[in-house]
Amino acid sequence: CPYHIGHFSLVGLGFEEHVQASHFEGLITTIVGYILLAITLIICHGLATLVKFHRSRRLLGVCYIVVKVSLLVVVEIGVFPLICGWWLDICSLEMFDATLKDRELSFQSAPGTTMFLHWLVGMVYVFYFASFILLLREVLRPGVLWFLRNLNDPDFNPVQEMIHLPIYRHLRRFILSVIVFGSIVLLMLWLPIRIIKSLLPHFLPYNVMLYSDAPVSELSLELLLLQVVLPALLEQGHTRQWLKGLVRAWTVTAGYLLDLHSYLLGDQEENENSANQQVNNNQHARNNNAIPVVGEGLHAAHQAILQQGGPVGFQPYRRPLNFPLRIFLLIVFMCITLLIASLICLTLPVFAGRWLMSFWTGTAKIHELYTAACGLYVCWLTIRAVTVLVAWMPQGRRVIFQKVKEWSLMIMKTVIVAVLLAGVVPLLLGLLFELVIVAPLRVPLDQTPLFYPWQDWALGVLHAKIIAAITLMGPQWWLKTVIEQVYANGIRNIDLQYIVRKLAAPVISVLLLSLCVPYVIASGIVPLLGVTAEMQNLVHRRIYPFLLMVVVLMGILSFQVRQFKRLYEHIKNDKYLVGQRLVNYERKSGKQGTSPPPPQSSQE
Repeated sequence: CPYHIGHFSLVGLGFEEHVQASHFEGLITTIVGYILLAITLIICHGLATLVKFHRSRRLLGVCYIVVKVSLLVVVEIGVFPLICGWWLDICSLEMFDATLKDRELSFQSAPGTTMFLHWLVGMVYVFYFASFILLLREVLRPGVLWFLRNLNDPDFNPVQEMIHLPIYRHLRRFILSVIVFGSIVLLMLWLPIRIIKSLLPHFLPYNVMLYSDAPVSELSLELLLLQVVLPALLEQGHTRQWLKGLVRAWTVTAGYLLDLHSYLLGDQEENENSANQQVNNNQHARNNNAIPVVGEGLHAAHQAILQQGGPVGFQPYRRPLNFPLRIFLLIVFMCITLLIASLICLTLPVFAGRWLMSFWTGTAKIHELYTAACGLYVCWLTIRAVTVLVAWMPQGRRVIFQKVKEWSLMIMKTVIVAVLLAGVVPLLLGLLFELVIVAPLRVPLDQTPLFYPWQDWALGVLHAKIIAAITLMGPQWWLKTVIEQVYANGIRNIDLQYIVRKLAAPVISVLLLSLCVPYVIASGIVPLLGVTAEMQNLVHRRIYPFLLMVVVLMGILSFQVRQFKRLYEHIKNDKYLVGQRLVNYERKSGKQGTSPPPPQSSQE
């Protein structure tokens, strides 16, 4: 119904050709139909209010709320990230030596894929921006970010907010969000690119063009960057603590320079008094009774979880002279800081990665995802090493040598585990996936499939991550137990023998058997049967998916057999079971004088 309403309206208004040129005729027509339906419901609701049809008014109001919330969800989750993604792409065209004409051609060739990729980039940008706002709330005084919604507020309910707030307020908030996000993109992407091109004319553009001899496809590299590199860096606790420490240092510096310390961080004396009072209360509780300490820790942990995004509410502050001018200078200082940070992030990792990769590849051009990932990890390792050395320096030379020895042994164990679990296993898994799924679907029988080890390894990393996540969410079995134990031990307490014996060796053995047994059957046993060359080729190409189908069928059959056994036991117990009784277990003895066990069984 909404589609036909929108279609008739667009045809009547003469916008049908413009909608067809967008390549998303069905989606746009349906959204227009929902908008017209919402307007119609508003008009009918007003008429029902005038004529005092209370039941009709209530029904029309509920229908309007459903349509309103649905449209607002589409705008918040679909349209806004799409706008951010396209704006990011437009502002970064010079960074990749591209033009709007190139984007137009790519959109016309694959409109669905282009829109999805831009939506994905915009969603990632919005997510990391929201994560940074949550980090700011942990540092700043409660009430500084009063104009931004606190996602950790227990009273915040987005659906209820969509229902109660009028449309014009949602529209005003949407326009304000677009302006803020777009301005940040201009400040941290477009302006730094212009500055880099003027100061370092040969640094840009980034090399993202793929050649025929490229070892890994662009999609594989982007997936690795989004799924492996960024989470590995951002999920580390010390990385977040570094960022939080930098934000706190910048806030303290700006507060003392502009006399806004009370406004940004609150009064330090009150914080110290409250902290001392909390310490005294905890000490008093420990002196009264030693048992509630555990409960106190649980309560503190619970409160820490609730207050993770910063305390909710408002904290008073001291207002200095010329307060609006100081706030303006604070905003200018913040913009300059963000610009400098963006310049460093766009140049330093790529420059370090290019310099390191030049020792391996020489003057050949490398995809910038290689260089950026390499440079990012090198910068992270350098900062981590400096912080560790600064923490170890006051402990003396002997302790430093002991720590270096322990860390060297730990690094050697980690490298061995990484070669096995992040090198061999993903390579075998990606090659098996290529043989089982990709090659039978993409390569005809009269052609020879080509395998790229680097690409198979890249996709194998993603497959291994997905399989590990599914295993941890599934039922309890040996692989889940081993993975949980390895994760609980961590890197510092890594047990090389346990990992190799319990995890690496069984997994690699299963993958090697899955690769070798079908190949031996197809290349060694089938030719001995005297079949034709075409049949040998058919068996060689289709034996991997055939064995996969056999394994899946055996798994389904075994699962069904177990289910039928459980059903049989359930029916038998429902029909014949009279009652259950708990009986003490007594070990049988060889003596004759031992009394026999009671005749009653646990099931009657």
